[in-house]
Amino acid sequence: MSGAARKVATGDVLHLTRAASVQFMRPIFVRVIRVLDWPTYDGWLWLDGYELGASGDAVARRSLFVMSGGLVWQNPPALAPASRPTARRPVARTPVRVG
Repeated sequence: MSGAARKVATGDVLHLTRAASVQFMRPIFVRVIRVLDWPTYDGWLWLDGYELGASGDAVARRSLFVMSGGLVWQNPPALAPASRPTARRPVARTPVRVG
């Protein structure tokens, strides 16, 4: 869905490409923290958000200047398959000498 039909909200995951700004030669996913109330040109906005890595984890916090018409809302990137939980061993508890 493109940016013209919808407003950006906290928690949205956006796929930013060159349609949003020329700075995104390599497209990225961003989870929005907030829309900043900074002065901009008509049709542009400042976003504060976390860039997401391939596993969906935040890898960098960024403030981004983007064209609202070029925004693409996405589901978060698929998380890496969960690994098997490791078996926990009890810790040996022995008296400790103090002093």
